[in-house]
Amino acid sequence: MKFNEKMSVRAVRLALGLVSTLAVAHGVAQEAPIQRVEVTGSAIKRINVEGALPIQTLTQEAIAKTGANSVAELLQTLPAMQGFTIGAIAAGTNSGGRVSASIHDIGESYTLVLLNGRRLAPQGSGSTVNLQAIPMSAVERVEILTDGASALYGSDAIAGVINFVLKKNQQGGDIEANYSQPTAGQAGGSRYIAATYGMGDLDTDGWNVLASYRRDEQDQIRSTDRDFADTAFRKFSRNGANYVYDNTSTASVPANVTVAFRNPAGVAALPSVGFSPYLLANGNCPTLTVASINNNGTTARNCTFDYVQTVEIVPENKRDSLFLKGTKKLGDNWEAFTDIAYSRFDLTARIAPNTAPFTIVAGSPQFNQYVAPYLSATQLGRVNTVSGNYRAFDWGTRDSQTITESKHAVAGIEGEFAGWNINTALTWSQNSIDERYVGGYMKNAEFRNMLTNRLFDPFAPIGAQSEATQKLIDASVFNGSIREASTTLKAADVRGSRELFALGGGAAQLAIGADYREYHYQQDPSADAVNGVIYNFNAPARYDMKRDNVGAFAEVLAPLTKQIEVTAALRYDSISAIDDGVRGRKVGSDQSKTTYKVSARYQPMPELLFRGSYGTGFKAPDMLDLASPTVNAGFTASSYGCPIQDATLCRPGSTQYNVLSTGNENLRPETSKQFTVGMRFEPSPRFSAGLDLWDVKIKDAVSAVSEQQAWADTAKFRNLYSTYTEPATGNTYWAFLRSSVNIGQAHNRGIDWDLTGRQRFGFGTWTTTLNGTYMLKSDYTRPGTSNEFTNSMNYFGINNAVTFRHIVRLSSSLETGKLSNSLIANYRNGYVDAAATVRNLDTGLNVTGYRLDVPSFLTFDWQGRYAFTDAFTLRAGMKNIADRKPPLSLRASSGHQVGFDPRYADPLGRQLYVTGNYKF
Repeated sequence: MKFNEKMSVRAVRLALGLVSTLAVAHGVAQEAPIQRVEVTGSAIKRINVEGALPIQTLTQEAIAKTGANSVAELLQTLPAMQGFTIGAIAAGTNSGGRVSASIHDIGESYTLVLLNGRRLAPQGSGSTVNLQAIPMSAVERVEILTDGASALYGSDAIAGVINFVLKKNQQGGDIEANYSQPTAGQAGGSRYIAATYGMGDLDTDGWNVLASYRRDEQDQIRSTDRDFADTAFRKFSRNGANYVYDNTSTASVPANVTVAFRNPAGVAALPSVGFSPYLLANGNCPTLTVASINNNGTTARNCTFDYVQTVEIVPENKRDSLFLKGTKKLGDNWEAFTDIAYSRFDLTARIAPNTAPFTIVAGSPQFNQYVAPYLSATQLGRVNTVSGNYRAFDWGTRDSQTITESKHAVAGIEGEFAGWNINTALTWSQNSIDERYVGGYMKNAEFRNMLTNRLFDPFAPIGAQSEATQKLIDASVFNGSIREASTTLKAADVRGSRELFALGGGAAQLAIGADYREYHYQQDPSADAVNGVIYNFNAPARYDMKRDNVGAFAEVLAPLTKQIEVTAALRYDSISAIDDGVRGRKVGSDQSKTTYKVSARYQPMPELLFRGSYGTGFKAPDMLDLASPTVNAGFTASSYGCPIQDATLCRPGSTQYNVLSTGNENLRPETSKQFTVGMRFEPSPRFSAGLDLWDVKIKDAVSAVSEQQAWADTAKFRNLYSTYTEPATGNTYWAFLRSSVNIGQAHNRGIDWDLTGRQRFGFGTWTTTLNGTYMLKSDYTRPGTSNEFTNSMNYFGINNAVTFRHIVRLSSSLETGKLSNSLIANYRNGYVDAAATVRNLDTGLNVTGYRLDVPSFLTFDWQGRYAFTDAFTLRAGMKNIADRKPPLSLRASSGHQVGFDPRYADPLGRQLYVTGNYKF
């Protein structure tokens, strides 16, 4: 049998696309007119056959059979995807619920995401597209090129390309509704309703208009709703020993105290001390706190706050998405088209109550009551500064509402002229964010007044404030916007392809094209943020940055014989320096890059295909990596001891330190070299197999030293420690400075593979696909070095992530007329966890550098589908049938969740869902 549209694309590519193979039996039985199409990874229109590039395709039916409720859920479960951002990290970051895709763990910023073959505005100053912007109900299919494509698309396509192809020329409508509910309690339910309608037929009427709308809602899950995520003071047992992992916070309620001392020359220095007046007075700690030794082996002197009991692990969110498409024939050979997409994503993330450091004046009644009794005479005589480390529990959790709007408009024409297939369009695209505080943050003047006049007691335990005090607290909660940010893309492109001359295997073809893109990144802090209305708050920086990109490419397809086809592409890009409107100057310098790619396919017989490619790529640095001034960037993910001994700059004990970030205007584009070698074997309609070896090397990689590295060798990284002054107290402490340099390298290699079997019975068709990605290499240089390589293969590395050697998916489907049943198994191997300090409860000793062996994670999903009529279809399913809980992890990064890693295991657990679809 031959690799044509019916078998190759709908069998081989769908096999690579995991569960999408479930649509093969239906697709093979239908005949379709052969037409020339433009496939992802090439600008040449051709008959859609299995080509020289590895492309995975997911159809509408394949998407539906996964049970995925979002684009992110769909993509992030594919074996080829690793290293992406998940929505759950919004609990503890200002991501706003941004989700991304990352092919082969090369990175989200190296994976280009397209909508109908054109770029969307990224979120932030870089290139990463927020998948929340994709209108899922309008998606016709998804094409995933798992090979670099800079020679066609320019910057950012080093890892590959994901192209969402939207519906076109639909007549009639459909309505779909879904409800999903975890079985572990009532928390975490979700639902959506979608409607799509098209009218007009391009072939008969010469026009078509399509509209699609969808509304999604996701309920929150609190940490206390799941027993694997409900505390920061986590006890566990391994190999017969009992341990505790303490990730509680010294910002507590009642407040802890920090005292720094004067250290005149010639006198023995007194180190800063920290303690809990409540603990020292009462001998125990109140609710939601523990008598913590901060895992440093000393006598407990602080009551630390178990903040995890107050956070969410899945934030509440709502999404509205709308897609409009209009197409009009202009004569026999031309069409005009316009695409308009809009989405509004509204997420409210709730994390632990605010930290509220405050100053205690030496000799004041507060000092005399809560501090002086616990200092020696020598210490009392040399007191310099005293501050309280308070957790504002009575103000409630910190609630931040982030509204992300994505707007995307394309207008263009396509058709034929003088033998050329031409497509040209203008694009305007914008991703904008409005971040608002809606609970838990204190107004500065009101909170300071309450402190000064002792209208509330920060040293009182939870529930001890009076009713009158609680009214004052309620009146002092800030509610309003803190920043607005947007990234706007303006673009124009033109491309054309045509046949040139006859060769042994058919006509040689040429494609040429050019494009222009302008990116404009803005961030404006609100007046309240800038004017100090919020207590202990660092206003976001103001940004106004622009740069443009001009590129041109050429591509030649040469079918040398019936068996051999060769394609070559060449592209030139020019990227301007950044126009910094805030500082009124250019930052960085103009850059240019030329990239190329050569690919070939060899088909010695109809059942066997070999293919391969070699090319180069590049990625322009993010604008903030180049041009950001030094700004506050939050806190370290973990608690650390003082990095450099200093009597005034050290915080007492083990605690979190502030993080600052800054740009480096000397950054250059990153460059890559990559190749693929693969084959497809399809001896009969009952069996197909394939594998593709891929290899990507990146040089001049932009990297930064991690906090773990910096604290592991503070002498080596002394230049990365600066100082930070707290707005609330005026106290100055050490801070970690994060900045990027062009010094890194990365080398990734792996194999994408798949096996598909099909068997027809008298009662139906059974199709089974087993596919996965096997990682051979995932090496990168230690940040700050040029050739000191390390890796994160099955190991929680210094990049705070794991590269999984094995990710495998098994999909089995039985089609029996109106009824179908599908079973999907998802597997990823175990790994060695992040290093942590834990206390052995049996010996009373600390164990530093302790690493768990995290077990493998296997889940099963089932879905049943019944077509009552041609118009009405009902699906019911169960995800994670065995209700597997995420395995224990001691990582302290990527969000405020503790006890598991939400990037690698879904906290929702077993879910039941039902989806109904009605066509009219």
